[in-house]
Amino acid sequence: MSLFKRSGYWKDVNPTGMVADFIEVWKQAGHNRWRIAAISAACTFGVFYVMWNQEAKGPHPPPKVVYISTLPAHRTDEEIMAENIANQKRKEVWLAEQAKRDEEVRNIYKAIGRASGMDVDKIEREAKAEQAAEEKARAERFRQQQSQQQQ
Repeated sequence: MSLFKRSGYWKDVNPTGMVADFIEVWKQAGHNRWRIAAISAACTFGVFYVMWNQEAKGPHPPPKVVYISTLPAHRTDEEIMAENIANQKRKEVWLAEQAKRDEEVRNIYKAIGRASGMDVDKIEREAKAEQAAEEKARAERFRQQQSQQQQ
């Protein structure tokens, strides 16, 4: 009884026939057998060298989604409306503060422009005229799209 039991694909493989075939081909190659072996080894080495330097990464695992609910599950409509109104007031306060900061920045830039000799009032008029023209063109494009959709 053998030490290793052959199963599946390997039960049909006989290495003695493979070795005998290799010896026969080696004898038939004649003087060039070492050249052929060297070229074959070089080609094999080259292919494996190129593969060795390649880097590949598998696809990233999908993200784990964690749902966080910070709102009570059974809110009434009145509670929802009160929260929405409070959020809207907070948003309006924030927008007012942002507008105030933007105005302060504009005043700083105007002061720098005046100090450097620029006509800031003329620049502001031109900027406002340009904004008005852009707004008018945007409104015209919107009207044209609406009329095309109605047709």
